[in-house]
Amino acid sequence: MPDPGAGEVLVRNMWTSVDPALRLRLRERAPRGYFAAFALGEPMAGISTVGEVVASRAPGFAPGDVVRHGAGWCDYAVVRAGAESLGGIATLTRLDVDAAPPEAYLGALGASGLTAYAGLFHVAELREGDIVWVSAAAGSVGSLVAQLAKLRGHRVIGSAGSDEKVRYLLGTLGLDAAFNYKHGALSELLGAAAPDGIDVYFDNVGGDHLEAALGALRKRGRIAMCGSISEYDAPEPVPGPSNLFLVVANELTLRGFRGSSYVALLDEMVREVGGWLRGGRIRYEQTVVDGLENAPEALARLLRGDATGKMLVRIV
Repeated sequence: MPDPGAGEVLVRNMWTSVDPALRLRLRERAPRGYFAAFALGEPMAGISTVGEVVASRAPGFAPGDVVRHGAGWCDYAVVRAGAESLGGIATLTRLDVDAAPPEAYLGALGASGLTAYAGLFHVAELREGDIVWVSAAAGSVGSLVAQLAKLRGHRVIGSAGSDEKVRYLLGTLGLDAAFNYKHGALSELLGAAAPDGIDVYFDNVGGDHLEAALGALRKRGRIAMCGSISEYDAPEPVPGPSNLFLVVANELTLRGFRGSSYVALLDEMVREVGGWLRGGRIRYEQTVVDGLENAPEALARLLRGDATGKMLVRIV
C-alpha cells in the first residue's frame, strides 16, 4: 500500500455505497451539471465509502478512526483531509460509531438521509394536513421520506415494484396505503390509494410516475424531484409528461434538487434522524452484498428492483 503524504490518510475500506444514480456516471457523458462520468479504464472513484484509518499524516485523524470518504470501490484508499468530495457529503469525516454502526453513515445518516430530510422538509415544504405520495418507497431514500412524513402525522401513500415490497410498506413501515405500480394504470392505482388527491409527491422515478402525480396533485401541490430511475437505464430518451400544463392550471411547484446542495443540514439531520433510529421510531432496511468483486452485480440488482432499503457492499 502507498504511504500517505502530508495531509493524507490511508484507509482500509469496510463498506461502500451502491446507488441508482451511479448508472448515470457509467454513460460516456454524465448529465450536464451532475457528477462527472467515470473515466474508462480507471478506478470508480467518487463513491461514498466507510473505512478505518490505517495510517495518518493529517491532523485530527489517527489510526483506528472510522471515517467516511469518497474514494470509491477499492480495498484501500489514500484520502486527502479537507478535499471536498461529492459536493461535501463524502469529504473525509470521522464518524461516531458509538451512536450508530459505520454502515449507517452511508444510508440513513448519510446521503440517503440528507436527501430525504432536505427534500421533504425544505424542498417540498411539508405542511400541516398534506397528503404525501412517495415513489420507490421501499428504497433507501423513499423509505425514509415515507417514515419522516408519518412521524409528522401525515397520510402517506407509497408505491413499489413488487407485492413483497408493498407488504413491507404497509406492515413494517405502517403507511396508510401502498400499491404495486405494475398492477395496472398508474393513474388508477394512485386514484384508488388517494381518492382526494395528493399535496406532495416525492419523486424518485420520473417518467409515468411523474405524469400520474401531476394528475393527482391538488391546488398548489409540490413535487420534490430527487431522481428519475425510470430513465437511468433507458436506451433512448424517455418522453416527458403529456399533462405538463397542469403545473400552470393548478399552480404546482416542481423543484429538482440534490442532497449535496444541503450539506449545511447534515449535522442537523444526523441528530434528528439518529435520535429516531436509536429510539426505534424509524426502521431502516439494508440489502448487503459481500465482496468488492460483487459490487457490479449489486448495482445491477438495485437497478432491476432486487433490493429493499439501502444497497451496500461489505468489503471486509
